[in-house]
Amino acid sequence: MKNEKKTFTLPPFVHNQHLRTIAIFITLNLVLGLVIAFLYNLWIGVVLLVLACVGLFFIIKELNVVEQNADNYMDRLSYLINRGEQESLLEMPLGVLILDSSQRVSWINPYLQPYFQTERVVGRTISQVAPQLAELIKKNWDQDQSFEAAWNGHYFNFLIQRQYRTIYMMDITNYADIEVQYENEKIAIGEIYLDNFDEVSQSMSDQEISNLRNYVTNKLTNWAQEYGIYLKRIDAEHYSIMMYVQSLQDVEKDKFNVLDTIRKGTVQQNFPITLSIGIAYGDTDLNRLADLAQSNLDLALGRGGDQAVIKSKDGKAIFFGGKTNPMEKRTRVRARMITHALVQLMGTADKIFVDGHQQPDMDSWGAAMGIRRIAQMNGKECYIVFNNQDVHTDIRRLLDKIEDYPDIQNSIITSDEAVKLATDDSLMIMVDHSNPKIGVAQDLYQKLENRVVIIDHHRRGEEFPANPLLAYVEPYASSACELITEMFEYQSQSADPMNDLEATAMLTGIVVDTQSFTVKTGTRTFDAASYLRSAGANVDEISSFMKENVKNYMAENHLISLVKFETDHIAIITAEDDVQYDSVTAAKSVDSLLSVDGVEASFVVFRRYDGNVGISARSDGSINVQVIMEKLGGGGHLGAGATQIKDQSVVEASELLQTTIRDSLAEDEAAAK
Repeated sequence: MKNEKKTFTLPPFVHNQHLRTIAIFITLNLVLGLVIAFLYNLWIGVVLLVLACVGLFFIIKELNVVEQNADNYMDRLSYLINRGEQESLLEMPLGVLILDSSQRVSWINPYLQPYFQTERVVGRTISQVAPQLAELIKKNWDQDQSFEAAWNGHYFNFLIQRQYRTIYMMDITNYADIEVQYENEKIAIGEIYLDNFDEVSQSMSDQEISNLRNYVTNKLTNWAQEYGIYLKRIDAEHYSIMMYVQSLQDVEKDKFNVLDTIRKGTVQQNFPITLSIGIAYGDTDLNRLADLAQSNLDLALGRGGDQAVIKSKDGKAIFFGGKTNPMEKRTRVRARMITHALVQLMGTADKIFVDGHQQPDMDSWGAAMGIRRIAQMNGKECYIVFNNQDVHTDIRRLLDKIEDYPDIQNSIITSDEAVKLATDDSLMIMVDHSNPKIGVAQDLYQKLENRVVIIDHHRRGEEFPANPLLAYVEPYASSACELITEMFEYQSQSADPMNDLEATAMLTGIVVDTQSFTVKTGTRTFDAASYLRSAGANVDEISSFMKENVKNYMAENHLISLVKFETDHIAIITAEDDVQYDSVTAAKSVDSLLSVDGVEASFVVFRRYDGNVGISARSDGSINVQVIMEKLGGGGHLGAGATQIKDQSVVEASELLQTTIRDSLAEDEAAAK
């Protein structure tokens, strides 16, 4: 006979702390009530004891039912949650990719499977089934934040959980397409101006003017229709355009070929016309866009015309064209109006400060002396800002001569002295440059940035002051001295005229910048030179200023001996990295190379005295060195340009220059086709 062992098990509700507490509380109350009942009456106690046992039995039974129902509910809930988790991984519109330590695919959910070009994904390395995806994951493996990237024709939002080797991929292609469409359909506003229509049409008959206007309008209309641009003619010289940013991008890819089309077509008709275009985008306010477009057009005109300037609200300006020499179109009327405006501004100033550029040349100094004399002729106190630094021999000789003129000598002050003397009513005049960063008195500019006048003959750049009181920027002029010489013709005849030294310095500036009247020389240049000669300019002294000392002469010839040819027509001098050269000496070396038969452009790369690498460029007009220098952060003219490069060796800068030259020539060849 077997002995059956019985095990005693606790009621289920005992495992539930809350139900157990309730049961204990009820039991204690029953026991207390029974004790009181037995003390009061035996029979009452017996009856209550029976009732208490029966009640306690039913209470325990109900508590067990409550506990069992709770357990069953939790079991069902747990099952539903687990099932939901499994189904969500399988059905949710979110790609899940799990990798093992060897970058093999351990599992992917069905949603992600169709994105792969092969059915067999699990068990293979991610680089085998999707090389581009593998590269994306590898590149962003350590990234904690989600990121967006394109893969397999779709755009995804990725999130990588490194600790679980899991990648979540949400397809946001539709949203990305909407964003791209939004960006592409932003509005761009532009202005088109015929640079020299007035000058060309003066000698034409009415029929010829009409034919020329129709030709230009037809070409612009065809161009606009090709790219989906709205074109509206405002007057004979001015057109307004409106387009989507997508159309603007297409036009940029074409390098604004309409510039060449108009120029070449009108040249064949013997009435050469060039265009200037200013386009703005990136702002939802159409009024601000229109103002920015006009500003960009002004920038294109200030750089000599025949080019397009595109700039977003907060971006950098992009230039197209500008490959031809600007045609002279300034008039005596404009010179008179500018002079009148300048004299009025001088009249409102308590002091005037003239700021030339760093490493000054004779054009900078001659212009500064000319402005000082005009200020004196109008009864104003004027100072030339100059920090006593190493200068070229011509400037050193000029400074020696100035010592014989105490009134000029006493007006030369340092930039620190200028800052101390300047007040809110002072006027700052920048000559021979329009970039405050290359000026001598940069601290003074910060103090007087809203009281600035600019007189310059270089193409206008991006660093142009935001709000000048007056800007006389004429890329058609040979020099700043030429522009300022014309101003003397409109000064009071009763005032003290310029002295011989001032006339000589200004004429020297013209001679230097025109390379003895061989480049950038127009009829106005000879008129200015004639005026200065009659005002007392000493030709012999000009020759003396321009003479080289032995050291600079030897340095110039040494640089020439280092020349190498990038092509048959392009010469490049790469100087020693551990030898510093004067910028004027370096510039003269490339000037000399242009006299060599076959050389169309010459460049010199050298270490400057300030430690930076300088590049000077010259051209006979066949190659636009200004465009090349702009790509390297500089600027200039079609025939002359320069730039500075920091934190590079001379050899590295030379290699960068050669690459830029090759790219520029390739672009020109592509545009010609």
